[in-house]
Amino acid sequence: MTKTNAMRMLDKAKIPYEALEYTVDESDLSGVTIAKTVGLDCSMVFKTLVAKGDKTGPIVMCIPVDKEIDLKKAASLSGNKKIEMIHVKDLLSLTGYIRGGCSPVGMKKKFPTYFNDSCQAHEKITVSAGVKGCQLLVCVKELIEYTSATVCDLIKKEE
Repeated sequence: MTKTNAMRMLDKAKIPYEALEYTVDESDLSGVTIAKTVGLDCSMVFKTLVAKGDKTGPIVMCIPVDKEIDLKKAASLSGNKKIEMIHVKDLLSLTGYIRGGCSPVGMKKKFPTYFNDSCQAHEKITVSAGVKGCQLLVCVKELIEYTSATVCDLIKKEE
C-alpha cells in the first residue's frame, strides 16, 4: 500500500499506527460494513464528517460509524448557531479527501476538530487513512492530541 498523507503526517509526528486494509465495495461504503470487514466493534471505528458553521466555517467531527451526528449539539459545542454538512462535491477541494476516505489527520488546512466522547472507552480507535480501503488504528490519546481535538458528546441519543 502506498503511504497516504495521513500516514506520512503520523510518521512525521512519530505516532505509531496500524494500517488495516480492506476491499472496497463501492455500492456499500457504510462504516458498519467497514467495521465488520476489519473485524472491529463499531464503537472503535470512527467516521469523519465535515460541516460548515455559520460563525466558524468548516469543522471536523469524528463519531462511531453506527451513530448519527446531532447537528444542534455540534453547532452549540463549536460556537455556531447552526451548522450544515458540506456537499460531497466540495469535500475534496476543502479537505484534500474524498467521500469514504476522509481522515481527520492531514487535511489541507487545520480545522476545529471534535471527537465523540465515546472514543475514551477505548485505548485505540480507527479513522480513515485518507483513502477508501484503509483504516488507521491509532492510540486515542495521541490522536486527540495530534488533531488538537475537543472531546465531547456529538451523537443523537437513541430513542
